[in-house]
Amino acid sequence: MIVTRSGTALQGVGIGLRAPHYGAFLDGDPAVPWLEVHSENYFGDGGFDLHVLDTVRQRYPVSLHGVGMALGSVDGLSDRHVEHLARLVERVEPALVSEHVCWGRSGDRHFNDLLPMPYTREALALMVERVDALQNRLSRRILIENVSSYLAYAHDDCSEVEFLVELAQRSGCGLLLDINNLYVNAVNHGFDARTALATIPAGVVGEIHLAGHSKADDVLIDDHGSRVGEPVRQLYRSAIDRFGAVPTLIEWDTAIPPLDVLLDEAVRAATLRDAPADA
Repeated sequence: MIVTRSGTALQGVGIGLRAPHYGAFLDGDPAVPWLEVHSENYFGDGGFDLHVLDTVRQRYPVSLHGVGMALGSVDGLSDRHVEHLARLVERVEPALVSEHVCWGRSGDRHFNDLLPMPYTREALALMVERVDALQNRLSRRILIENVSSYLAYAHDDCSEVEFLVELAQRSGCGLLLDINNLYVNAVNHGFDARTALATIPAGVVGEIHLAGHSKADDVLIDDHGSRVGEPVRQLYRSAIDRFGAVPTLIEWDTAIPPLDVLLDEAVRAATLRDAPADA
């Protein structure tokens, strides 16, 4: 359980709030303990999206999950982006705020993707500086998520997980552990996902993401477009055994299904999460 300064708690398995399901949340109270939204969708000064978020926030704890800040970009943080996020945090008072360990900007170009960082000492120092600056501006601890990747840099100094753990230790941030991304990367890059889990300190993981993936030839693609696969579910159970009953989110961002499907995925994950360790 994660408790914020305002006392709001995240418990159980939540889902991402997506536009096709706005009506269901405006007209009723679907049975889900909490919701996560992509921060950038609510940066405007008004409009329907922000109206929905304001309304839903009265009944559900909310987590803000950023997908466009590109923390690791060499050109530095976008002051405009940071200020939009700070304003949204003040308005929503979210239970959690999260970003990604990635880059995605070069000069005036934004690539609209979560591009993997090189796992070098220089990149680590840059990420620590950026996370420190963002946490200081927001006056709160944030979570940083691991991303899926389809290439590795030749000059990496450490593994992805080692990079994330040291980032958390040096900056004081927590980790948002995406189990699907970890599994996809393990298959794509040939490492053992459970061994990687064992190197993460138990107290550093503040949230877990679960999602579906697809296969293209011999590569797994993190597409968030299907139910959580059985290997990912098994790895999730191993993560729960190690980290405890961490708040968990079902992510589904492409080919978005009816709300009942998402709620069913949340129930399935909660059943697995809450099962005895030897079940």
